[in-house]
Formats: sequence, structure tokens, C-alpha cells
Amino acid sequence: QDGPQRKKRKSEVGEVDKQLDILAIGTAVGSILLYSTVKGELQSKLDGGHDSRVNCVRWHQDTCCLYSCSDDKHIVEWNTQTCKVKCKWKGDNSSVTCLCISPDGKMLLSAGRTIKLWDLETKEVYRHFTGHATSVSSLMFTTVKPMNESKPFDGVTGLYFLSGAIHDRLLSVWQIRSDRKEKNAVMSFTVTDEPTFVDLTVSEVKEEPVKLAVVCRDGQLHLFEHILNGYCKKPLTSNCTIQIATPGNDGDSTPKPVPILAAAFCTDKQSLLLVYGNTLQPIIEKVSLDTSESHICLVRDIQKVLSLKTDAALTKVKTPVVNSDTKVLVPGIPGHSTAVKTPASGKEKKKNKRKPGETEESIEERLGALDIDVSKVKTPGGLPQTDSFAVLLVQGLESNDAEILNKVLNTRKENIVKNTVARMPIHAVIPLLHELTKRLQGNPYSASLMVRWLKSVFTVHASYLSTLPDLIPQLGMLYQLMESRVKTLQKLSRLHGRLFILVTQVAASQTVQEVPEVNQTAKLVYEDDSSSSEGSDDEMIADKDSDENWDEDEEKEEQSDEQDMTVEKEMNGDSDLEPENESEEE
Repeated sequence: QDGPQRKKRKSEVGEVDKQLDILAIGTAVGSILLYSTVKGELQSKLDGGHDSRVNCVRWHQDTCCLYSCSDDKHIVEWNTQTCKVKCKWKGDNSSVTCLCISPDGKMLLSAGRTIKLWDLETKEVYRHFTGHATSVSSLMFTTVKPMNESKPFDGVTGLYFLSGAIHDRLLSVWQIRSDRKEKNAVMSFTVTDEPTFVDLTVSEVKEEPVKLAVVCRDGQLHLFEHILNGYCKKPLTSNCTIQIATPGNDGDSTPKPVPILAAAFCTDKQSLLLVYGNTLQPIIEKVSLDTSESHICLVRDIQKVLSLKTDAALTKVKTPVVNSDTKVLVPGIPGHSTAVKTPASGKEKKKNKRKPGETEESIEERLGALDIDVSKVKTPGGLPQTDSFAVLLVQGLESNDAEILNKVLNTRKENIVKNTVARMPIHAVIPLLHELTKRLQGNPYSASLMVRWLKSVFTVHASYLSTLPDLIPQLGMLYQLMESRVKTLQKLSRLHGRLFILVTQVAASQTVQEVPEVNQTAKLVYEDDSSSSEGSDDEMIADKDSDENWDEDEEKEEQSDEQDMTVEKEMNGDSDLEPENESEEE
């Protein structure tokens, strides 16, 4: 809808062939981009002309000049060869919203609320026009030659031009006259809503009518056909109104209107190009119309042509009106079906209130009534199933609920993490990565858990992520995190090694100091009773001496007896005994 104001336009006639493929785009910051449609790339950028948003851009028919207007009240003439400002002048006391160059290329129409006609050589105002109460959104010349051919033509006098404004349901037609006093519109066209797109066939001959196609905000197209021949007090209504609607067959009997976005006349000035449907994926169709009818409704089955794919996970759960043959899945527990009971028309609806004597049914009984196997629902440890984890994760990401996300992402079991990532829908992968990146910046405990999820996401969804064209800007923060962690890893490992050596040395020195000393004291001391008095000790010594003397006397006597016995045995010839036996006998 903002196309006519902000983005215009590929030139129709150019002196240089290269100029034909350049598209000039005004931006909100005040610069103008020159885009090559053949090369498919940005050719140059025009800076320094405007301080505020560019509202309109127009190519000159004959030269390489470009004209632009902005909210900063100025009009700028650009030299696109050098990409510099050729001339800049103040166009209005308020923002200038629209421009149009005259057919001969010597004059320029500009409009904020009032409309001014400028001489491009002197940059002075040639004519003033009243304009509109609101800012003008469209300006275009409707005739090339004046209707009165008797007077000499100076290139602009006698020509008609058309203007439309926002929130204004009247399109005004103005005539450039020789006298300066006439500043009001000569005629006007009335439409049903604010005009968003205007196209017309230029009248080249005196008797040729001007054909006008006006697309309104309400989605209708109005066609006008009128010979411009002077003043007309009453606003002119459209000759033909065109609407597009759906047939309304499939289940829904009411046809729905399809908005028309734009319309343009073809070169034969009879057939029209219609643009309708969705702004993201519009449908363009060439139609030949019989304008004798005042109202035409074209039936187009837009649903078959344009079907926007929506993921099932994004849609809200609704309870549809179903037949008895339909199989319904219970929400929350995939794979379990329940029989649908159609309510009887004659019976009254049951109230939820219990009677005082009744007891409430248990959960197990209710699940039994729903024909669900209770053993399948109950999971060991009371943990939810992996598919419900995937559903919870998607819900948490969409609603940004920290409680749900903490419950899911703090899971430690590897198989649950893998299954959840594998079962989650594709559209939730990028939001999950953003959430993991946010949590990786937190404390190390949560970061260690998030790394498991990251590993599973990159393992399972690597093929999907590689297809994204803007993956690097989307995951820029994650890349920076990983790079910073990897940079510090070498330093941390060195520090870890040094600290390990220090800690082991300190521990070893502590173990040496803590060795227990050997206890030198005797564990058992034996004391005799007789050692109590000194006198008894003397007696002991005397006894010992006498005992020793007595033992020595006995040994002498035994030795003399042995000698006598050996002499007798030698004499008797019994000296064959070994010394050992002798000692035994002794």
C-alpha cells in the first residue's frame, strides 16, 4: 500500500540502455538506493540529500536525473552518474509527499497538501493549486495535448492532471490555465473509500476519453471513463465497479470477498491487469471486461490457488462439531482415540453439580470411561512422556513461560533430551536455540545442562539449519559464546595443571608431617615380690654364692667318677662307644 509513495519507479524511456534496469528506492532514513534488476544487486547509494524519510522518487524521461521529495520539506534533483546532489530547494512549508514530471519534461508537480507546479530550469513556482485537506498520495498527468488547439502550446498550459489524497474519497482533476487566478479543481471523481492505487490511460486526442482505474482500501476497483472538456461541478461516479469473491462451496455457503490490491491498463487500453489476494503471495490476472455493466463480481476460488501452510502445533485447540463416524483424538495424549457421543436432542443436559450423597469419580474411573489404558498413561517416576515434553517445550517457547521451560530444559536424561528434540516441530528449532543461548550465559550449572540440548539440536536438525540463509546472524550470539569459551580453554587448562601440581605437593607435605611417632615406652613391666627390701637382696647374693660353690663341687666329683669309669672300660675292652652315646649316658 505504501508502494506508490515510497518506492518508484523503473523508467519507461531512458537515454542510456543501462538506465532502464535501475530501480530507485527511497528509504525511511533519507537515503536512496539504486538497485540493478538485471544484476540483482545494489548498484549505488545516494546520500546527503535528505534528513528525513523519502516519500516519492521520480525518474526524468529524457535525462539521467532523479527527483525525490521528503518529510524534510525539500525537493532534490540527483545526478545518478556521479551519485551527487545536482540541486536542492524547499518545496513546501510541510512535508512534500508526491512528485510528477510533465510530459515534455520541463515542469515538475509537487504536493504536500497544496499542489505546486515548478519550472525545472529556474526552480521557481509556475502555478499554485488549492490541493487537499490531507497529504496528497498520487499525482499524474491525464492529457498530453491541450483540448483547445487554436492557441499555441507551450508544453504545459491547457493540460489536465489528477490528484488523490489519504482519507479523501474524492479524486480531483486540475487544469493548468494561462491565468493564475484559477486555483480550484475543475472536476472530481467519487469513490467508496480512500484510493490506494490509481492508473489511467493518457488522452492523446481531443475526443479520446480518459480511462481511470482506482483501487480503494475496501478492496473494490472503480472504473471511470470521461472526456475532459472543462468545468464540471458535480462529482462523477464510476461507470463500473469490480469486486472479487470466493464461490463459497466447500462447507461454507457464504462467499467471502477477495481484496483487489492493484490494477493497471494494458497497452491496448481495453484489458486490465488485476492484482488480488494476499499481499505476501498476490495473484496477477489479465481480464477483459464489459464495462457496460455497472457492477461486476468475479468469482475466483482463491483457496485452491493460494493455500498458506500452517503448522498444526501453532493452531489453538478447538472443539469442532463432528459426526458420529468421526474419530477424535484426545488432546494431550497422542494416539488415543475416544468415541464421540452425540448429545440427544430430547434429553436435558447434565449438570456438573453433584448431589450431596454422591461420591466423586476417581481419575482412573474417568480414564476408563474414556476407553484409555491407564497403564499407558502412568509413567515410571511420574515423569511426563517424551512426546508431551515436546508439546510442553513448544508451548513454553511460544508463551515464553519460564516455569515450563525450566521443567523441560533441566532434564538430565540423555534419551529424553534426544527424543524431545527429534519430536519437536521444525518451526521451534530457532526459538529453542535462542533460549539455549540465553541460558548459556547464566551460571555454569545451567550451562552444562544446556550443552546437552545444543548437541542434540545440532545432531538431529543439522540438515534443516544448513538450509537457512540467515543462520549466521540468527546464531551470532551463540557463535560468540562458543568462540570466547574456546579462547579461554587453553589458558584454563594451563591454570588447571599448575593448580593440580600445587595441590598435590601441599597434600604430600601434609601426609609426611602427619606420620605418628613410635611409642618407646614398654607395654608390660614385671616386678618380683622379693625385691621389696635391701636385706633380702644381700641374702639372695649369699645364697647364690653358696649355690654356685655347691654346683662346682658336684661337677668336680662327677668328673673324677667319669675318669675312673673310662679307665675300667679300657681295661675291660668296652671302649667301642661313640662320644655321643657317652654324653647321653652322662
